[in-house]
Amino acid sequence: MTSERVPVDDVQAFQWQALTWALTQQSREDGFVAFLTNNQIAYPNDPFPNRLFVGAKRVVSFSDVDTFRELYRAHAERPGYLVGYFGYDIKNELEALTSHNPDRLGFPNAYFVEPEWMIDFVDNEVVVSGEGDGKAVLREISLADPLDRPGPSRNGGPPIQCRVSAENYQATVRRIQQHILAGDVYELNYCIEFFAEVIDLDPLTVYRLLNERSPMPFSSFLKLGDRYVMGASPERFLRKQGQSLLSQPIKGTIRRGKTPDEDVALREQLLNSEKERAENLMIVDLVRNDLARSAKTGSVRVDELFGIYGFQQVYQMISTVSATIRDSATWVDAIHNAFPMGSMTGAPKIRAMELIDELEVSRRGVYSGAIGFITPNGNFDFNVVIRTLLYNAETHYASFSVGSAITYDADPEQEWEECLLKARAIREVLEQYLAAGTH
Repeated sequence: MTSERVPVDDVQAFQWQALTWALTQQSREDGFVAFLTNNQIAYPNDPFPNRLFVGAKRVVSFSDVDTFRELYRAHAERPGYLVGYFGYDIKNELEALTSHNPDRLGFPNAYFVEPEWMIDFVDNEVVVSGEGDGKAVLREISLADPLDRPGPSRNGGPPIQCRVSAENYQATVRRIQQHILAGDVYELNYCIEFFAEVIDLDPLTVYRLLNERSPMPFSSFLKLGDRYVMGASPERFLRKQGQSLLSQPIKGTIRRGKTPDEDVALREQLLNSEKERAENLMIVDLVRNDLARSAKTGSVRVDELFGIYGFQQVYQMISTVSATIRDSATWVDAIHNAFPMGSMTGAPKIRAMELIDELEVSRRGVYSGAIGFITPNGNFDFNVVIRTLLYNAETHYASFSVGSAITYDADPEQEWEECLLKARAIREVLEQYLAAGTH
């Protein structure tokens, strides 16, 4: 693999040109594009890189029996960069679990490729890596116009619906609280789906709107043939650098204020909320246990507890847990032992996942899985797939899900309002896009 490095006057504008070029290059039915960006947002222990992966030298084959081992073997046979995602339903390979809800989106349970090109956007430079003429790639990108995107005729579009009514949602929350009272779980992450049918989207236009509306440090855009992921995630699932493992679970959300004084007051309200701190602490304990399965004895530590971080739409309570991977554990063991992430399940994890499949009415699929990359030497970084729009261009079905952690003292109506708050950015972007009429 060779690299070409060139200075660029406006790296952010060049990123969108590069993504436009990539989608043009990979417009065929089996085309692959993955874009990760931190949106220049500072984040503890650094966010995603600004990196574009284009094309597939190879697609990793999975049997849906042992995804993690198959990925490890593929990487070991030919060490290189791999990029893709783990879907939530891989849980069924790890434990005696099932997913009974219909698969309305049709994404694979996992998908990873070794890319043809990797393009990094660093400070005022662009670095193109691959086996070919990197200078030619840069020339082609420089000619792409990120605004010249043919889009479908919209003229209003279909309504965005929630698959669960407010009444049914609150009734399910009360059922979960009965399970907590019975000792089945002490916290459960309950999620609901918003969707639109027979919808025509231009994924890049929608992703740009989402990125402007809700810039996040673990943002992602994926094209897998005619299936698209448009993500605005604030959460890291797991990172490995050398022998160090790092997880940063989020539990605790509150809206931003409309005035500086209200903003400060809301931040303090989140920081001092006994309910939110209890939820966060439960998940921190679960993450500590998950990391301990791969870690050297005594190396698991909580680096930050109840950190409050502001984003454009919300404040989030984020904790940071780290560990040192033991010598006998592989990089894939670390992912395997922590997946799926505790912030999207509840505790204890296995019983929580059983109840999730019983109580939710939509299959999670890519949602609450993890998107990221693996380096040639076995380092990796993965986000949590939340605040993410999924789109099947073949069936014209678009979907996004939101959820919250339910504890015994949760207020069902407040939990419903929290879900609506988390859904607001994507919902408003879709409504803005659909209301805009024809290009």
